[in-house]
Amino acid sequence: MELLINTYMAEIIAVSTIAIFMAMLPGADFVLVTRTSIYNGRLAGLYMSLGMCLSVCIHASYSIAGLVVVIASSAWLFSAIKYLGAAYLIYIAWQLLTTPEPLHNDQKHQTADISAFIALRRGFTCNILNPKTSIFFLSIFTQVVSVDTPLIMQISYGLIIMLAHFIWYSGVALLLSHTSILPRFNRQKQKIDKVAGFILMLIAIKLSLISAI
Repeated sequence: MELLINTYMAEIIAVSTIAIFMAMLPGADFVLVTRTSIYNGRLAGLYMSLGMCLSVCIHASYSIAGLVVVIASSAWLFSAIKYLGAAYLIYIAWQLLTTPEPLHNDQKHQTADISAFIALRRGFTCNILNPKTSIFFLSIFTQVVSVDTPLIMQISYGLIIMLAHFIWYSGVALLLSHTSILPRFNRQKQKIDKVAGFILMLIAIKLSLISAI
């Protein structure tokens, strides 16, 4: 294993660097984790982060199998993923934009509980339907990873990408749900919902316009 690591160190560094920056890029995942951590609490944010990581496992699996090239080169399949992803984001955005004002002021200072399954499902769905993620894996497994790279190393790259996403989004969830920070956001929940909904709507429109590479 040590010999493999030394042999493919350049690929490991390249994949790790790209994965870190990809995870940190602002997008629909970041908006949803931010909003969920503030509005639904720390555990909900962590479960949503886990759902996104499970989605990354799916992306990595079909990339290793070579299906990512098929998705990117098939116009109808890529379009289906693209429009499903955009429709899902529009649905979430509409829910946020139409959230009613709390009846009592003290409700603004409380977190709304959601089940772990719902949080995990939302994170998984948002990431799995994101065509940008498919393009990201396409670039990794066609431009960075050699066709001669052993399967064990390709699986390791998938784990690196998953770990980068989980560390970043878990960190966001933990930070925004901290007891010294959360009360400040709680006072602005209604505004946060509107801003998050507006941003997700813009992201959905942008996603529907992108093309495969």
